[in-house]
Amino acid sequence: MRAAVSIRFSPSKLCLLGNGGLTASTPSIARRTFSSTPSTWTTYGFIGLGRMGYPMAQNLRAKIPESDTLIVHDQKREVTQRFKEEVGIAAAGAGAEGKGKGIEVAETPREVAEKSNVIITVLPEPAHVKTVFGNILPHRLPPISSHAPSADHDRLFIDTSTIDPTSSKEIANAVHSSSAGRFVDAPMSGGVVGARAATLTFMLGCPEHNGNGNGKLAARVTPILEKMGSKVVHMGASGMGLAGKLANNYLLAISNIATAEAMNLGLKLGLDAQKLAELINTSSGACWSSKVNNPVKGISPGAPAERDFEGGFGVALMRKDLGLAMKAARESGAV
Repeated sequence: MRAAVSIRFSPSKLCLLGNGGLTASTPSIARRTFSSTPSTWTTYGFIGLGRMGYPMAQNLRAKIPESDTLIVHDQKREVTQRFKEEVGIAAAGAGAEGKGKGIEVAETPREVAEKSNVIITVLPEPAHVKTVFGNILPHRLPPISSHAPSADHDRLFIDTSTIDPTSSKEIANAVHSSSAGRFVDAPMSGGVVGARAATLTFMLGCPEHNGNGNGKLAARVTPILEKMGSKVVHMGASGMGLAGKLANNYLLAISNIATAEAMNLGLKLGLDAQKLAELINTSSGACWSSKVNNPVKGISPGAPAERDFEGGFGVALMRKDLGLAMKAARESGAV
């Protein structure tokens, strides 16, 4: 079956360690399995501490109970160490020795999955997501223990990466067929600003019910995503979250380009930037790009233009999303 394509990776091959960079897998590590003693807390795993992932994981750690643990993994060890020190729960009355409480750093994606009930991935491209799950899935994961209802005993994999729906469905099939847990696609919109402010919109793609038929899967996923965003829209079955994301970003790219060209035209014709923006934003040309993401400095507080375009959603990533949208359009017969 096609799902096998995404799990035929040897653990000795390259694996993704966050941010889109690749590095050689670390040597085999001692495996820590869950205790057979029931616990009342949840362990969250987070893979990818890039510009989006770092603030998302930060908000997640801030909103889960102190008794819960967050296990993080990224390509750059200095990033995971900084995250542990900056975001970890400070022990009451403790100094430096209290830093990092409630956070662990994992060496590989497999280690994250072994130790966690819920695993969230934020990765750049389809190949990266496939490689990470190729590192996780070749061997059966140890069972998890909890006091949660039986419907929640399955591991939950939440992929918030923007990839193509076909690849996502292959990975979902691989996860489900290997009995590793439940997999959902939940790409987000809102950019780095939304990730920092926890105002992201998540587009969720998953079956209505858990695999064992007990309880709604979307109802289990939604409260987790709401710790990192302000809105969750269940778009339909597996891959439908990504279908919505690609359609949205296709429109976003067009409106960003059109806003930049319209502002440039007006400025070249001698118009004042503030007056031109006011006109557009109160007329039929108004859009998110002109109001919130205007490319001219001094128009949209918080927009990348106000920071000399430092950070934010890069052109390379938008080009990648447009490529995925065009690929999906060809596969679906939209073009």
